[in-house]
Amino acid sequence: MDARSESQPPATKSTTTVERKSDREFVVTRTINGPARLVFEAWTKPELFKQWWVPKSAGMFLRSCEMDVRVGGTYRLVFGEDASKTMAFFGRYLEVVPHSRIVWTNEEAGESGAVSTVTFAEKDGQTRVVLHELYPSKEALDASLGAYDAMGETFDQLEQLLVTLGANARR
Repeated sequence: MDARSESQPPATKSTTTVERKSDREFVVTRTINGPARLVFEAWTKPELFKQWWVPKSAGMFLRSCEMDVRVGGTYRLVFGEDASKTMAFFGRYLEVVPHSRIVWTNEEAGESGAVSTVTFAEKDGQTRVVLHELYPSKEALDASLGAYDAMGETFDQLEQLLVTLGANARR
């Protein structure tokens, strides 16, 4: 059954582009059906982020999500199938521009961690999301390449969440 109202246009299938830009840079790009305000909220509110960040096919979930999204604030994400098998990702926010840009460190890998930048550019109710990761070395990027395999699924889940958020905003 289609949950959309008859007056709502059908969602278009977006493509996620995943590409290595250089020895140290990786970029993921996706145009999301939804305004930058909602997309930004999905990246910055823990209760929303938990609903879409981990691809369902990974067989694990985000067990805890702590985010203090402000310059100097920190985050800590704990993933795992069960409490005895978890892994944590953490860092701090270097730049936060509401509805436009977030920059953070990835400190769990020590000196091999990337600096991640995500930008949000809205046009005609859609938001172009660009996730750029800059690693300190070619070897550090090479070691993390598998992490990008499910980005299409991850962004599909974000888009599904936005459909729900948009429907709730219209009520």
